[in-house]
Amino acid sequence: MMTKPVIGITTGGRSEGYITSAHYDAFYSTPAQYVDAVRRAGGIPFLIPPGGEDWNAVLQLVDGVIITGGTDISPTEYNGNADHQKLYPADRERDTTEISLAKHLMQEKQTPLLCICRGIQVLNVAAGGTLNEHVPDIIDEDIHRSPEGIWAMQDVTVKEDSLAAHVMGTTQVNTTSGHHQSLKDIGEGLRVVAKAPDGIIEAVEMPDHPWLIAVQWHPEVTAMKDDSQQALFNELVEQAKQRKQAKLAIS
Repeated sequence: MMTKPVIGITTGGRSEGYITSAHYDAFYSTPAQYVDAVRRAGGIPFLIPPGGEDWNAVLQLVDGVIITGGTDISPTEYNGNADHQKLYPADRERDTTEISLAKHLMQEKQTPLLCICRGIQVLNVAAGGTLNEHVPDIIDEDIHRSPEGIWAMQDVTVKEDSLAAHVMGTTQVNTTSGHHQSLKDIGEGLRVVAKAPDGIIEAVEMPDHPWLIAVQWHPEVTAMKDDSQQALFNELVEQAKQRKQAKLAIS
């Protein structure tokens, strides 16, 4: 009997500070909602911390991947403005690791991939794209964060012919948003499939990849109560299951 598919979930970098302790000063960790959403979908979570790039070995252990949210990517990765006053401190170890992982998965074109918030930005930069360092610089009213700089509920329109719309079962979603950066120039091979009412890009896909969806919002936050958001994790796990079967068939 085949075991459940394993989903690799990237973690925060050692400097991102999800946890505080009098005994330790660096952590690799990830918000529990990612793990919960994968488990509800029937997958086994497997955390992938920054620092390693032996992707052939890692992809023997996992059947699908989630690149998660987190701090800003260093603008040096996309020829951006490293002196922008609104940047959050980058974790360079995480930048290097996740950009390498995204490039590997885009070239491999086999492992199902879901990219979330920072993840869509990692994917775009890995494909040669650029970012807006601070969304309020380019729009009059910021609907993407609350006044306190945390979650806001925001509408997104998804293209009808997209994989994301097919998976979620809708072209209109109300999403949990908390980002202050966004995609600018779109990387090679990526297709924009969703936008916010203010024109900010909210999702991209890679048409020549068998299953790759990248969203700027945080589906893991509302997945427990919103079927359209849990569906992203459900289908990732289903695709990972098929990938696992394929790997077993040739082993």
